[in-house]
Amino acid sequence: MLTPLKRRIARYWPRLRLRTIIFGTLLLVAALPGFGAVFLRVYENALIRRTEAELVAQGAAIAASAALLWPQQPGANPPPPQQPRAPGWSVSARYEVRPTEVDLSSAPILPERPRAQVTTDRADPAEQAVADRLAPVIRETQLATLAAIRLTDGNGILLNGSARGQSLAGLPELDAALAGENATVMRRSDIYRPSFLLAFVSRASGVRLHHVRPIRANNQIVGAVILSRTPPPLFSGMAEDAGKIAVGIILIFFTLVAITGILARAIIRPIETLSRATRSVAAGRATIPGDPSLKVVEIEALYADFRSMAAGISARSKYLRDFAASLSHEFKTPLTGITGGIELLEDHGADMSADDRARFLTNMRGDAGRLTKLLGRLMELAKADMKMGDAGARCAPAAIIASVASGLERPGFAVVIAVPDDLTVAMDGDTLQTIATILIENAAQAGATQLDVRAESAGDQVTLIFADNGPGVPAGDRARIFDTFFTSKRESGGTGLGLAIARSLAEAEGGSLVLADGDGGAAFRLTVAA
Repeated sequence: MLTPLKRRIARYWPRLRLRTIIFGTLLLVAALPGFGAVFLRVYENALIRRTEAELVAQGAAIAASAALLWPQQPGANPPPPQQPRAPGWSVSARYEVRPTEVDLSSAPILPERPRAQVTTDRADPAEQAVADRLAPVIRETQLATLAAIRLTDGNGILLNGSARGQSLAGLPELDAALAGENATVMRRSDIYRPSFLLAFVSRASGVRLHHVRPIRANNQIVGAVILSRTPPPLFSGMAEDAGKIAVGIILIFFTLVAITGILARAIIRPIETLSRATRSVAAGRATIPGDPSLKVVEIEALYADFRSMAAGISARSKYLRDFAASLSHEFKTPLTGITGGIELLEDHGADMSADDRARFLTNMRGDAGRLTKLLGRLMELAKADMKMGDAGARCAPAAIIASVASGLERPGFAVVIAVPDDLTVAMDGDTLQTIATILIENAAQAGATQLDVRAESAGDQVTLIFADNGPGVPAGDRARIFDTFFTSKRESGGTGLGLAIARSLAEAEGGSLVLADGDGGAAFRLTVAA
């Protein structure tokens, strides 16, 4: 199911520049808080709760004022006298923050409040007088808070307002208040008219908050305070601070542009430069770019890796060119001899003596043997160049070198091994055997009578030193000793590939093989991990 979807997305996904993706990502991240406030209604819900809290505070003040003025009922107990404050008493010890009741995301929105009904019941004149005395207070409160405030007696009859004398009995929130509970509900507003273009986005548009609080006097519930108010529109606060919001948006935009510019200079431009340099290297022109002006650790590492890669490609290309030239030269000599011998035998074979014919055939056989040996060595070199070291391989050098030496020692040539038997190195045993064979054979072919092999340990590395007492390597040949096809024993059948193979095998195992300074003879240092 996911695979077809991924393919469809990949088919229609536009080719975007990296700077466009970075800028778009930053812009989306910057806009997330705004989207959260508008579409998740976090800010709007906060407005609803703040309005409810204001209505609760106003209702508490009005209810307390009405309770003080409410007429004393016959036989009712007077309010208890205020107790003296104990030592250490504080206001904070008595008051608690009460959570609001309305949540815009879960609370139901009821239909608009039913109109008050005409009734034959009449309010108590004394209670009506309380409402009249509080009328100036209610009026000033309404002007300051824009909330509608109504007082009812214990039967739900309105004591003030345009519907004075009519009844709201049966209203659910009023019934709850007359039963002793505070109640807050959301209802549709019958006078709401959209004033903002995006008013439809707000769930609270056209909603009015109603809070009803009981009036407690004479130790009983004698009436209720009904407060209603429309919460501030979601976009009104934004409209009031439009200038500040615009400045903030502009600052965010230019900040994003600046960040995008920095990222473009620190990341995108170096990547583009590196891309051009890669194409240049692919075309055969080794162009190494300079370091970017703005330093980024990963980009610097990428440039360093590119330089290493370009240097490796360049060295490999030079190696292949030199190798091809040397290979052509090495193959040309025996092939020329074979071709010439064949032509002589074809043209003058019948006139040749048996000794001449045998001499030509012997020369041709020798040239063919050299070609065969060259091909075999080339195969070994190719395997050495392609070899990958085994991370878990280990071997004991003493036993392997002793095994190789026993097969190559002869009268007039001895191998002296001074390597601990319990020493092990991180190298494949067959690889070490091949390297040791090449080094011991070279010492014997150079005319040495003794080859000393010893080991040196330094930290996490072990160095095996192969030092002979032969004539050594001439100073002019030391720099070329590991070059392919370089040999001073060509007449005796040397191919010039042995040391190149040995060094490639050592490097494949993570080690190295170098020519060291010997005491008169040649000395090679094979360094591997311990």
